[in-house]
Amino acid sequence: MKEQNQMEVMNQLLQLVAPGTPFRDGLENVLRAKTGALLVVGYSPEVMEVVDGGFSINCDFSPNYLYELAKMDGAIILSEDLRRILYANTQLIPNSSIPSIETGIRHRTAERVAKQTGKLVVSISQRRNIITLYQGNLRYSLKDIGVILTKANQAIQTLEKYKAVLNQSFTNLSALEFEELVTLQDVAHAIQRVEMVLRVKMEIKRYVNELGTEGRLISMQMDELVDGVEEDAWFLLKDYAKDNSDEKLKEIRLGLKKLGADEMLEASPILRLLGYTHTGSMAEEVVSPRGYRLLNKIPRLPLVIMNNLVERFGRLPHILMATIEELDEVDGIGEVRARAIKDGMKRIQEQMFIDRHI
Repeated sequence: MKEQNQMEVMNQLLQLVAPGTPFRDGLENVLRAKTGALLVVGYSPEVMEVVDGGFSINCDFSPNYLYELAKMDGAIILSEDLRRILYANTQLIPNSSIPSIETGIRHRTAERVAKQTGKLVVSISQRRNIITLYQGNLRYSLKDIGVILTKANQAIQTLEKYKAVLNQSFTNLSALEFEELVTLQDVAHAIQRVEMVLRVKMEIKRYVNELGTEGRLISMQMDELVDGVEEDAWFLLKDYAKDNSDEKLKEIRLGLKKLGADEMLEASPILRLLGYTHTGSMAEEVVSPRGYRLLNKIPRLPLVIMNNLVERFGRLPHILMATIEELDEVDGIGEVRARAIKDGMKRIQEQMFIDRHI
């Protein structure tokens, strides 16, 4: 949970300083002028404790104003929403007992102020031409846009490969579901592939946030590649988790995110999250899905109808064997929808076997 929260905070920070925003323009102006700067975003009682001297500005924020005020040695205090410049040429005096890994005075002060106040503190190096963000225990140095673009494009290529592998994994799983030959190992394998795709997506989102307006094309490519993956992942868990309540599925998703890279390569941690405790000898045990993932592929079939089908028949094989008359008896399903479900399942099955042998 802590790691996830840190990622969310980092993404929010990167959006604040993304290229194309007035704040980033101001930071770039200071960087090019090689004057260096120390900025605190937000004015609170905690910030007041570490601020000494300086003078009140209280004017609208503009990149040019920030550039001019940074020519002075002191720190600049900005409003939380980055719309106003509150103080300039102030001296920051944080608690010296707060540990810092930095060596330069400006960066060491920035790190301690961030830890003491919890506010975003930006340090612009005068000599190294680096913009460093601090908030709490987070520290991040902004990279050159060209470098980020290269990494983002490499990540998109990786995502394309992972998505192709995931598609094949889902195709194989669907075929096995129709044949009633799915094992827990097959389920774990599919979940591994889903998680790999989602982790690369999170990496790309971070690049997109840092690229700002320059990241639109990357974002569009990413959205197209991962379209429907999270929905498929949810229904995959809903098919195979011992407890498939929404609350439990959210808990499983969170547990999967917290798995380390090595744990993700093993079936046991994944199966334990699904509720299968003795996973050592159970990996080859045949299991039957409830049928949510395949039912979701039938057009215009609401979740409430899927729930009614699963509640009535229990598992996918029983749904597949049900006659139109039996389907018609399910609450919310008339004869027309019963035929649509029957025909839809048949089309999905035919397509799965074609895709599997391409």
